[in-house]
Amino acid sequence: MSAQYSDSRLTNLIAQGTGEILKGIRGVGLLRGRELGEAGDDLAQNWIARVLEQHRPGDGFLSEEAADDLARLDNDRVWIVDPLDGTKEFATGRQDWAVHVALVENGVPTHAAVGLPDLGVVFKSSDVRHVAGPMSGKVAMSRNRPPVVAGYVAGELGLETVQVGSAGAKAMHVLLGDYDAYIHAGGQYEWDQAAPVGVSLAAGLHCSRLDGSQLRYNNPDTYVPDLLICRPELADDILAACAKFAEANGGFEGVASE
Repeated sequence: MSAQYSDSRLTNLIAQGTGEILKGIRGVGLLRGRELGEAGDDLAQNWIARVLEQHRPGDGFLSEEAADDLARLDNDRVWIVDPLDGTKEFATGRQDWAVHVALVENGVPTHAAVGLPDLGVVFKSSDVRHVAGPMSGKVAMSRNRPPVVAGYVAGELGLETVQVGSAGAKAMHVLLGDYDAYIHAGGQYEWDQAAPVGVSLAAGLHCSRLDGSQLRYNNPDTYVPDLLICRPELADDILAACAKFAEANGGFEGVASE
């Protein structure tokens, strides 16, 4: 382990550096569409893996863009990353893509950073607070696969739904106060959640499964069916509405038609 960088500092620098790499290759305009997205995934993954190999060679590693080495299950410290969350948004020139970097210790994100490079900001668990002003009256949900339960909860609570790209972007806009909650169903993976959840928890937001159960990471099966990130004062009402939906529909599955 390198003594030059603390876990917190390393997490933040990886998120910052990855964002700069991705902005750089998109900014010169030599690739577009699918080719740009694939190049972004590959280059960001390669750089992060090299950094962690040099600075944290004894830690486990889980990434969307790498084969899963199950040796991570025997490690109390595991880096869970999504080098480019929202590849489609990145490749088509949208701003709602993100970089996810989290150090998970014994199942819990202890250091996390979510970069929104097009906004020029990295949200860091080491220094973050959520906006606690007036409610926005809005719920963020997936742009590509909007879950029925999110629309149901919004209707129950008199809120408006907004479709956004990256999971990291949705979570950070809850933190910023642009939305009051982010509700997801229909499946994600640990790399979609670990960093946004780590930052959101550090900021004082509520984070859980839609049934209220605790989120734990570095599992043998990296699939996570659902997620709630919201302002803490709304958590009980949202979870109650989710329970009502699940009872009537046998669970949280189902994607709204667009």
